[in-house]
Amino acid sequence: MSKKGIIFYDIPFAKGNICWSSNTWKARYCLNYKRLTYRTEWVEYPDIKPLCIKIGAAPTSFDDKGDAEYTLPVIYDENTGQVVSESFNIAVYLDTTYPDTPRVFPPGTKALQAAFVHYAGLQIGRVIGDFLRPVVYEKLPPGKSQEYFRRTREEFYKVKIEDLAPRGEARVREWKKFENALVLFSKHFGRTTDEAGGEFICGKEPSFADFVMAGLLQWCKEGFGSDSTEWKDIVTWQDGRWGKYIDSLENYSVVV
Repeated sequence: MSKKGIIFYDIPFAKGNICWSSNTWKARYCLNYKRLTYRTEWVEYPDIKPLCIKIGAAPTSFDDKGDAEYTLPVIYDENTGQVVSESFNIAVYLDTTYPDTPRVFPPGTKALQAAFVHYAGLQIGRVIGDFLRPVVYEKLPPGKSQEYFRRTREEFYKVKIEDLAPRGEARVREWKKFENALVLFSKHFGRTTDEAGGEFICGKEPSFADFVMAGLLQWCKEGFGSDSTEWKDIVTWQDGRWGKYIDSLENYSVVV
């Protein structure tokens, strides 16, 4: 347990105290799993870059012009004075700095889990993203957050935010593609069960790869809404595997 605490920077919805971003969920799961003392500070989209520059957070990417780009999650550890950007880096930092807490990278798995992050993004995040961006936009705080989200996404995708989600037959086809992607991942989990026992990717205890997977599902749950047709669809697929999966991580999904 840390003596002071960690400040965890996350992106708000208009409705308070909801973690919705798949990326920030990864880090939040890690903090909760390790039972570290932390508090959330909510940062609206246009304020992320100024905040990161102010506290000395490293950029997470660079645009085509070479300009630094900043995203959340970011943490500031009051115990060490360290600022860490990006969920994978945060997980590595927490394992290294707090070795007496449960590890999110079992020995010898870090490289494979890094590959899993990329794989999950391609197979799941890219497929479901266009469905979610319009509904996420509607749930952001009105004003500067919505304006920023609309402007940056429309510049990148070259289409109005309302037109990002597929419609008609295209929606049916793309939704089936998303289901098939989860079927593929379900098979990976099946191999773990056969070989090592347990319901998680590395066996009986969750690891960072599980938090990646759960973060993508939380993005769906909070984006579409827990009462939505889309979420009710997802939790019934593969004999209810994904609803059970989210439930199995409930102890680590508190929003502090």
